Amino acid sequence: MQRFVIPHNHEITKEDRRKLNGHGSVILWFTGLPSAGKSTLANEVEKRLVTSGVRTFILDGDNVRMGLCKDLGFSEADRAENIRRIGEVSKLFINAGCIVLSAFVSPYRRDRDAVRALVEPGEFVEVYVQAPLEVCEQRDVKGLYKKAREGVIKGFTGIDDPYEAPLKPELIIETDKMTLGQGTDRIIDYLNSKNVLNSK
Repeated sequence: MQRFVIPHNHEITKEDRRKLNGHGSVILWFTGLPSAGKSTLANEVEKRLVTSGVRTFILDGDNVRMGLCKDLGFSEADRAENIRRIGEVSKLFINAGCIVLSAFVSPYRRDRDAVRALVEPGEFVEVYVQAPLEVCEQRDVKGLYKKAREGVIKGFTGIDDPYEAPLKPELIIETDKMTLGQGTDRIIDYLNSKNVLNSK
C-alpha cells in the first residue's frame, strides 16, 4: 500500500520556521549507558536554551515508551523500531524549526546512524554521555542494574546486552569528570560554534 502514499509539498519550509524562531534546528542525540546522565544533561541544556528564547523539546526514553512506543519491548528488533520512531519524530521537530533533545540509551550504532541518515548533514549532533559502568551502577536510582545482576531483568544494556559506543560523536561529555554545568557549557558552546543559535 506504500506505493499509494503521495507526500504533499507544503509552502512553508523548514527555513521559514527557522527564520520565524530566530535560530536553527538540530537533533541533540544523547546516547550512553543507563544512568550515565543523559536525561539530566538534556534537561539542563534545555533549561539553558529556553532561558535564551530557543524553542526546544525533549524526547526521553521512558516517557516515549509510555505512549508512542508502549507496544514495544526490549528485544534488539524492538529497540531498533523504538529508535526508528524517535528518529522520525525528531526529524519532524527539526522541520518545525526546533532543537530537539533526544535522550536514549540507543545501544546500537546502526540505529543511531540510521537516524543521522534521516536528516541533512550537521542536523544530527551525537552527544556521547560517557561514564564508567561502575559509576553508572552507583548512580542506579531506579535499581535496574541490581535487578539485571540478579537476573530479574534480562538483556540489560551494559550487563548482558552490549553498548556500542559512538566512533565519531560530535561531543563527548564525561559525566564522571565534568560537572553538570561544565557539560552543559560544552554543548551550548558547540551550538554557538555551528551558528545554530543564531537567526537564520
